[in-house]
Amino acid sequence: MIPKEYGGTSLSPHELLTNSVELARGDLLTTFILSQFQAACQRIAAADSPPLRQQWLPGLATGEWFATVGISHLTTSRQYAAQPAVTAKVTSAGYVLSGEVPWVTGGSHADVLVIGGTLDDGRQILAAVPTDREGVTCADSMSLLALSGSETGPVVLTDVLVAEDELIAGPIVDVIRHVSTGGAGSLTTSALAIGHAWAGLDFLSDEAAQRPALEPIATALMSEVKSLRADLLQAAESSGLYASPEQLRTRATDLALRTSQALLTASKGAGFVVGHSAERLSREALFFLVWSCPQAVANQLLHNFGGCENG
Repeated sequence: MIPKEYGGTSLSPHELLTNSVELARGDLLTTFILSQFQAACQRIAAADSPPLRQQWLPGLATGEWFATVGISHLTTSRQYAAQPAVTAKVTSAGYVLSGEVPWVTGGSHADVLVIGGTLDDGRQILAAVPTDREGVTCADSMSLLALSGSETGPVVLTDVLVAEDELIAGPIVDVIRHVSTGGAGSLTTSALAIGHAWAGLDFLSDEAAQRPALEPIATALMSEVKSLRADLLQAAESSGLYASPEQLRTRATDLALRTSQALLTASKGAGFVVGHSAERLSREALFFLVWSCPQAVANQLLHNFGGCENG
């Protein structure tokens, strides 16, 4: 995540994803927050600017500083809007960002935000911006169906100046695709979904130990979880020779939903009471339908829900 030269451990994509699965299996909320920190660190580490890397990475490695990302508006959120959520204008001092970053996790606790904006010609920039910069306002976090403890909410940018040496990448069209993170990248959310499904299976297996009729269900789902985990790790180590990130995300989201619903069904009425593990896991599974969900994945899931072939 953070190179050794800056005090990090330089974990491989395989190690990062393996750890993400296991951590999400134990606590999805904490692991989700960590994934946003990880995404910010990876992008700062990928910056072309040595001074920018030196400015932030040592403190992020020691835990002195916290970083998070606000990039969904560049890829999945508000793509239907006529105007970009965040605009970037060129000035003699660099760039000026204005607008609202819709989904930022832990922004009010962060020292630096990895955010981006879109120029008039469609090119985008990605930058590391201190949260104490004039014009940066972290709005109140939203009350979500699940994971509200992540304190996710919008960040408002009002004529925020970004210097050239604060750029991570750009200006370029589709800037996120051109930032080599050297890590798990878009596979991380799939890892979290697999870990979440595994957590549900842990509870379902406990139920199956008391109710033999559940054993074949738990066994079949466990086999699917392990197979998907293997495919995920294989994809992280290959160069497009195996399943695509979109295919893995679709499968992982579907599995998280089915596993949580199996647990809820097995738990009967008790699982429908607030505070029960089945209730919580069922709500958390819905998170994967909306968080950084590429349109191709959303389309496939919608076709699955509709029982029709994907066109």
